[in-house]
Amino acid sequence: MKLTVVGCSGSFPSAESACSSYLVEADGFRLLLDMGNGALGELQRHIGLYDLDAIFLSHLHADHCIDMCGYFVARYYRHEGGRCAPMPVYAPEGAEQRLTTAYADTPSASSMSEVFDFHTLKPGTFDIGPFSVRTERVCHPVEAYAIRVEHAGRSLTYSGDTGPCPALDELAAGADLFLCEASFTHGKEDIPALHLNGREAGEHAARAGAGRLVLTHIPPWTDAEANLADARTVYSGPTELAVPGAVYEL
Repeated sequence: MKLTVVGCSGSFPSAESACSSYLVEADGFRLLLDMGNGALGELQRHIGLYDLDAIFLSHLHADHCIDMCGYFVARYYRHEGGRCAPMPVYAPEGAEQRLTTAYADTPSASSMSEVFDFHTLKPGTFDIGPFSVRTERVCHPVEAYAIRVEHAGRSLTYSGDTGPCPALDELAAGADLFLCEASFTHGKEDIPALHLNGREAGEHAARAGAGRLVLTHIPPWTDAEANLADARTVYSGPTELAVPGAVYEL
């Protein structure tokens, strides 16, 4: 598998990064994990606009899904070759209605489904192209899912947005790479079931026995280096900050 960080800023884009979006590739298949603010433009640095095969939306907060509205325009009003065939989109219940509302004036209430084939996420195991994936509900104010992606004996876990929860340990167990949110600062914010801080991300990685920890979804107001240092106090494996354009071969 190949993982490319398209965007990794939390809550809104920073001057250096779009919001959450991560490209996973194997056997010529391209799966995008989330498409937050600014991600659609950054994605085109790595692949063609119409080269995606499937999309996973961890939840329906704007910093994880709002660029789907722009992608709808590209797929619906495509000038060359006509309208795009529906692409699988795995998302929480109500995604089609939420995106239709966000776009405000789609040609009809069903226009999104003409180019996106929406599949409602539930906890469980299924295939997306060549990938075997497992999703679990995590702790967030809205319905939100973390995902484990496996291919050819290698594994990647992406937390999405979550507070501390046992499901995350299960999904990250033995993962080669754990892409984990670290929005809060240890000792500063303490809001239950909302986000992780760097130390908590490290604790999850340690309990799970993950091979590598990559901290992501760090908002522009959070000290990323402090979160990195906090994670390293409790997790002894390789630990780093996600940066746009970073590539990991698994």
